[in-house]
Amino acid sequence: MKPASSIAAHLRTDLKTGCSAPHTEEVQRFFKQEITSRGWYTGEIRKLARRFTKVLKNDAWLKYLVEVADLLFVGDVLEEKVLAVFLLEKDVDAFGEREFRLFERWLRRISSWADHDGLVHYLIGPMIVGNAKRQQHAIRWTKSRDRWHRRAAAVSFIRAARARQAFSQIQCVTEQLLADQDDMVQKSLGWLLREAAKANPKTTVTYLMKIRERAPRLVLRTACETLGLKARNRILAKNRGASAAAVRSTSTD
Repeated sequence: MKPASSIAAHLRTDLKTGCSAPHTEEVQRFFKQEITSRGWYTGEIRKLARRFTKVLKNDAWLKYLVEVADLLFVGDVLEEKVLAVFLLEKDVDAFGEREFRLFERWLRRISSWADHDGLVHYLIGPMIVGNAKRQQHAIRWTKSRDRWHRRAAAVSFIRAARARQAFSQIQCVTEQLLADQDDMVQKSLGWLLREAAKANPKTTVTYLMKIRERAPRLVLRTACETLGLKARNRILAKNRGASAAAVRSTSTD
């Protein structure tokens, strides 16, 4: 059996020689910071992952596949990290604590929201559904100084939200992140609450009404995107008390 490093190097070569230069420029437009992209479309990376997964599974244990993915999820090349996630996403139910801790360490290697969301949504998220211990561990990421760990705290609960689970934990994450000024964190929190609202609108709308005076507008607008017009208007209505106070202040100046 070839070393995992040889397989990873081969996959890197495939990604480099199969790139599409025009799409590389399109990819860059999605990011504020400079990223390195080979110009692959997501669907094509998935096809590559499926092809190599079939070959690797015939010759190796899943542990070997994880080792290959671990070698790919480094550096700044977007497609290499996306491929690492796609190599493993179909087998996430077979992973345990060892893999969960490994994926958590991958958060230190994040270079953009794209490789972050691929890792958290497809690997970490499914692993915390129905697992109270891992959910509590993910909640602790809200205290991190690293923006990607804090974003992970929100994104990791999206799968649970869609399954109509862990709403108390989702509330806990929300309370911890509500004052966060980082737009990457705010967007992830809005995304989480939007998914919760889609799966459990009544409970989520009640909660959004409770936090609407404290929540950043970006979070509220994103959370309300799939709600009906009436509920959305109630949540996004400006604070009448604050408006009245502003009027009184102006009249006394």
